[in-house]
Amino acid sequence: MGIEVRPVTSDPDYTAWRQVRIVVLPNERASTVEEMRGLAEGGQRYFLAELDRELAGSGVVGKSDLTASAFVAPRVLPAFRRRGVGSALLRVLAREAVAMGFTVAGAGVDDPGSGVFAERFGFREVDRQVEQVRAIGDEPPPVVPPGVTLVPVGARRELWSQAYETVGVQAFQDFATISALEVTRERWDRDWISDPDAMFVALAGDEVIGCAGLMPDPDQPHRAEHALTAVRRDWRKRGVASALKRATLHWAAVHGFTEVYTWTQRGNDDMRALNTHLGYVTRTESISVRAPLPLPE
Repeated sequence: MGIEVRPVTSDPDYTAWRQVRIVVLPNERASTVEEMRGLAEGGQRYFLAELDRELAGSGVVGKSDLTASAFVAPRVLPAFRRRGVGSALLRVLAREAVAMGFTVAGAGVDDPGSGVFAERFGFREVDRQVEQVRAIGDEPPPVVPPGVTLVPVGARRELWSQAYETVGVQAFQDFATISALEVTRERWDRDWISDPDAMFVALAGDEVIGCAGLMPDPDQPHRAEHALTAVRRDWRKRGVASALKRATLHWAAVHGFTEVYTWTQRGNDDMRALNTHLGYVTRTESISVRAPLPLPE
């Protein structure tokens, strides 16, 4: 009896993990069991927490997209908070991160209580992520700049790999984050796309110069999260990003979606301004925190 933290080992375990994620973060898309299995093969480790044999929380740890950093995400169901479950989860996740070879870990804090909890373990604010949301109405097809063509990735899957070299690498270098992003081609192909038909690339001739897309929510079919919107440096401020974004809105309207949302870093003023211009409104803000490992006892 008491608190038990154990690894996820089966599909029912993954389903239970998702249940916690959906309750704690109802406005965010949760990965499917299949996606989670793929992430686990890539090195992420998932855990469940039980209190007196009842599901109480879940956690995940893995390599962050930020260079040389792990991420940890302990989550506790509301009925089981302030009973030691979060602390037990975080200590397991932190030990796993140390075993992976990391000396620093990052996490997201979405409410004041979580902020106080994180500070107890040495986490300090380093960034903020802003969520912007938009209702979908009657969305017209995009007006595309001269010389540019928009193509759904589902029609030409090879273009997504090309987008990594021509667009993705530059975008990761230019992200307004506290340290450089480190995303391999393997992670790009696995983690940065879900439905190829909902993803678009912009072509100038045969060259990929931009990308944007949506990741539909498997639990709320009316809603989708924006994937990366990025444009090659020499094509920025020429209407490509706006056309790509409008293409995703049109796709969402055609396929019956009623809401899309996106996250941007505190310093990404250009993308946030574009979103505001297109009718997005700010809904929430998440605080990014980091702490040195191992955590203090």
